[in-house]
Amino acid sequence: MAKVISRIKGGLGNQLFCYAAARRLAIANNAELVIDDVTGFARDRLYHRTYMLDCFNISARKATTTERLAPFERYRRGVMKWLSRRQPFEQRRYIEQEGLDFDERLLVMKVKGTLYLDGLWQSEGYFKDLEQTIREDLRIVPPTDALNKRIAEEIHNNQSVALHLRWFDAPGNTSIYNASVNYYERAIALTESKIRLPRYFIFSDDPENARTKLTLPKDRVVFVSCNRGDEKAYADLWLMTQCKHFIIANSTFSWWGAWLGGEKEKLVITPNIELDGRTAWGFKGLIPDEWSKL
Repeated sequence: MAKVISRIKGGLGNQLFCYAAARRLAIANNAELVIDDVTGFARDRLYHRTYMLDCFNISARKATTTERLAPFERYRRGVMKWLSRRQPFEQRRYIEQEGLDFDERLLVMKVKGTLYLDGLWQSEGYFKDLEQTIREDLRIVPPTDALNKRIAEEIHNNQSVALHLRWFDAPGNTSIYNASVNYYERAIALTESKIRLPRYFIFSDDPENARTKLTLPKDRVVFVSCNRGDEKAYADLWLMTQCKHFIIANSTFSWWGAWLGGEKEKLVITPNIELDGRTAWGFKGLIPDEWSKL
């Protein structure tokens, strides 16, 4: 049987993109999906991330040591990449993402034998034709503690807007990586014009800075700060998906919150920026057409 081995890496949002693209490719080729949950994190000395998809409705098995190319994984992977780059795309047995833009070649790839898939694949174009399957796979196991349940109930009982602020460096309008405060001000104004009495649920890796930077109606704002650390990130994402509308950051974490959650006619506002370097945003295929760019 053909096999797609997906090398999962990055933070939670990027891990979800890695999975979704590989899942669609495997289904389209009647191939087995295998998840490499180890090698993509083994040399992450900057962020020390780990595999975070066990809280989702994913049934694919984990790769064996041999499927992870051990022993001498780094050397063997390098050789496979070098050889594949010298072959036509459709003949490669190790596909490494080239650039950030949506690459339609992946949609028509024919899997024969074992194929290694290595990239972030940050576009719904890689799995849009199997959207319902991906949504079912990515159902989050809800947190069971009382505080998250209470916040979820408040989200359900209001015109809830998930607002995500991600600080890639020191907060402020002059940052070259953070979505600007001006973006959030314009997004809040647009939301107020379209939704009656929205209630804002603020998700941030630095809630105190978010509190000081944003001007929000004091009686319609909730700062969600009960889920600290990578091990609880799934709980914040779950709460985000319970909201009806979204103001997202230049972050794949809130991209997935907006994509997985909301009403059928949801409002999703996203930064209309392009970044390259420490973070990337605005490249071809990232933002769904129906989302509003500001």
